[in-house]
Amino acid sequence: MKVAALLTGRGNNTLKDKNVLPVLGKPLLYYPAMAAKTCPGITEFYCSSDCEKILAAASECGYKPIKRPPELALPTAQHVDAIIHGLNVMKSDGVEPDILVVLLANSGIIKREWVQQSIQFIIDNPEVSAACPVEKDQDHHPYRAKRLRKDGCLEPFFDFAGQKISTNRQDLCDCFYFCHNFWTLNLKKTIYSNEQGQPPWGFMGNNIKPIEVENCFDVHDLDDIVKTENWLLENEIKY
Repeated sequence: MKVAALLTGRGNNTLKDKNVLPVLGKPLLYYPAMAAKTCPGITEFYCSSDCEKILAAASECGYKPIKRPPELALPTAQHVDAIIHGLNVMKSDGVEPDILVVLLANSGIIKREWVQQSIQFIIDNPEVSAACPVEKDQDHHPYRAKRLRKDGCLEPFFDFAGQKISTNRQDLCDCFYFCHNFWTLNLKKTIYSNEQGQPPWGFMGNNIKPIEVENCFDVHDLDDIVKTENWLLENEIKY
């Protein structure tokens, strides 16, 4: 199966130029870019962005630039539209992958082994639609969440219909959240499928294989840059 990587990042962020801010002397996007670049089996590398700084930094890592149209770089733009645009550009280059690793430029919390494992999940089972890192979080379990009623008081998101729900988080079924550092897509089961995937990330299909990790986050402020540096040092991530 042909595997390609697509590094994605917008230039108009609240934290200016965050995707290229220095992290241990390298731009932030260097770490997701190199995790895929050094992963056996990935043969094509592209970067989709509206920002010349991002495209230039990705080019230094061996990623071909895809200039994203302005409408696909707005804060309201949907990631899936940028992915589809990127795939169309790849196709015009004669590149038509079966598996696409979508890397998010704003997270340095990524390991080569995770990328490799996600690809292998799809190779081993073509019914898997996507694979990505997840983090278990019982504290923020949806059964414990509340929303506002019209009268301003709180109510559950679910109709428990008389069920007794434990207040102890360890008694609840396991709850996982996407890390949003990368997604690996089986394109026939996702982007190129007519089947509606699980909302809100419908482009990931319905058979999503998890890779359970810990302490995953992306960069929103300068404190996150420091946290990323510490994580990289603790995990001895070097390229």
